[in-house]
Amino acid sequence: MPHRSFPKLPAHPDVQLLSEQRVWSGRFPLDVVRFHHRRFDGAMSGEKTWEVWRRGRAAAVLPYDPVADAVVLIEQFRLPALMARVDPVLAELPAGLCDEGEDAEQTARRETMEEMGLAVGVLHRIGGFLLTPGGADELCELFVGRVRVPSAGPDGVIGHAGAADEHEDIRVRVLPAESAIASAVAGQMCNSVATIGLLWLAVQREALRKEWIAT
Repeated sequence: MPHRSFPKLPAHPDVQLLSEQRVWSGRFPLDVVRFHHRRFDGAMSGEKTWEVWRRGRAAAVLPYDPVADAVVLIEQFRLPALMARVDPVLAELPAGLCDEGEDAEQTARRETMEEMGLAVGVLHRIGGFLLTPGGADELCELFVGRVRVPSAGPDGVIGHAGAADEHEDIRVRVLPAESAIASAVAGQMCNSVATIGLLWLAVQREALRKEWIAT
């Protein structure tokens, strides 16, 4: 992974910083911050100490083909899922951290190509989401992206992808939009970003199809 910088805590009128210490400088740094913050009653809080996992900016894409009315998802092994005692092979969206100097749209297009081998046409921003606000600073910009899905086998698998230098092993699968949305609504996808994207599509799907097919 390219070098990424992580700035210190920005100044805020309602936060009194006591100390900020980097206690781990691995792939993702870990900072320990001691601070006070203003309470809702106007008083300052007692001293708090938080550990913050520094991951930074990220981007994800829900690839959608409006003509086929289908989405494309990836499946890969996730060790933390196993630690959480759920199926470690998760259905996900192509996603990744933004490289230094890269904006979220560039990251979204790069990750979709790396993890799916698909080029994205129009990108529509869904929103920015903190994935673990109690412990990490990762802010993920989520998009829906127009793609053209290739033909798939009976199981929907269209191939395998992933960055060889990162030892990624990714299976790429096409699903009818209706069935993918139904899985998200039923709470069958443990991945939060995929679920958010599919629930958004459930609301905006018909309008998006009309707009994208017309163009």
